[in-house]
Amino acid sequence: MDILSASSEGILIGYCPQQDALDELLTGWEHLYYYCTLRGIPKQDIRKVAEDLVNRLHLNAHADQLVRTYSAGTKRKLSTAVALVGKPQILLLDEPSSGMDPCSKRDLWKTILKEVQDGCAAVLTSHSMEECEALCTRLAIMVNGSFKCLGSPQHIKNRFGDGYSVKVWLSKEISYQRMILDYLQLHFPGTQFKGQHLNLLEYHVPRSQGCLAELFRVLENHKAVLQIKHYSISQTTLEEVFINFATQQQGVLHSSQESPVLHLDHLPV
Repeated sequence: MDILSASSEGILIGYCPQQDALDELLTGWEHLYYYCTLRGIPKQDIRKVAEDLVNRLHLNAHADQLVRTYSAGTKRKLSTAVALVGKPQILLLDEPSSGMDPCSKRDLWKTILKEVQDGCAAVLTSHSMEECEALCTRLAIMVNGSFKCLGSPQHIKNRFGDGYSVKVWLSKEISYQRMILDYLQLHFPGTQFKGQHLNLLEYHVPRSQGCLAELFRVLENHKAVLQIKHYSISQTTLEEVFINFATQQQGVLHSSQESPVLHLDHLPV
């Protein structure tokens, strides 16, 4: 379906813009009453609909206050509540959780997921990879206005991830960083030491065929020798995939600036 023709086909769209489109001289209740009226919700049902949205997004303590007194996170909650008025079939959310504390973010995520479970199609933009993993069934990563990949979060990590993050907790704070790195590099060439905090060491191991099982074997077999108390192995995160794409793009832009190429069909004028 073409989203541009959705309204003409009677499909409701809810929209939460990046910049809050709120009137600072109105309260939260007044916003919801106003938008409920615009949506055509019967007058006798407006109070019930508004109360439901206030409760779901935990706006109870602020709904009677003027919007100009709201924090950035509370304004985002109200903008999302406005977008949800009328049970839209399509929900467009532009960075809905920006400025929110961790608790409020999770309340927002639950609200969005509930809408999706009820049959709403939600499209959101976000700089938070944690948010994308929590909400998205399909994900597109965009760098400088160009799509770099599209797929489920797990598919993208499998396809574009460049290895594993290995965290090692030592039995005591001793300098085994170099020895552990030597062991890992012996079995997995290209392993890099990422950093140390007290007795926690972190390494990046490049991905290869059969690498994961071998990685567990090497760490298990050398736990006593290397004084390893316990360890964890995790896949490349979505954030690291995004950073890799952004870094590659910066490299391409830098090289193109240093050695510009003239195309005959697009000569400069």
